Parts: sequence; structure tokens; C-alpha cells
Amino acid sequence: MRLMWWQVAFSVSLVLVVFAPLASSSPDGLKRVAEDGGFASLAKEAPIKLIAGYLFPGIENEVLATILAGVIGVIVVCGVTYGLALVLKSRRKIQ
Repeated sequence: MRLMWWQVAFSVSLVLVVFAPLASSSPDGLKRVAEDGGFASLAKEAPIKLIAGYLFPGIENEVLATILAGVIGVIVVCGVTYGLALVLKSRRKIQ
């Protein structure tokens, strides 16, 4: 069975999402720069919170909640991208 590029990308993304929360307890890069630059207090709340704070609601274990939020995010982004690619591909055939 020959793997397509998107299957490899999807698999790598899932592996990274699972192991990323276990890598460091330090804040992510953007938060760190905001804290170091002294403008973290200027941050505003997001208008839409699907999975607030990268924590899946209802799960008490923070690492597991973060991993689940990431996995769902990867699946949603890949699904939307794949769907958009199908639509664009079908439009090309029509023209």
C-alpha cells in the first residue's frame, strides 16, 4: 500500500500533538515573548472559544485534555483542508 503525502502529514501531526504537551511545562513561544516583552496583560479574549486554553472541557487531567484538544484540532483542520481540496478539484474538472 502506497501512502499519500497527506496521510504521512496527518500521522506526523497526530504524533506531534500527542507528545508536544509532554515536552515542556514552559509557556508556548508567543506567550513567552508577550511575558518577556511586558505586554501579556494587553491580551484580549478570543471572540469564539471552541476549545478554550487548548484544554478539552470535562477532562480533569490537564495533559490528557490538551492532547485531546490537539487531536480534535488536527482532525478538524485536515478535514476542512481535504474538503476544500475536493471542491477545488471538482471545479477544475468542470471548466
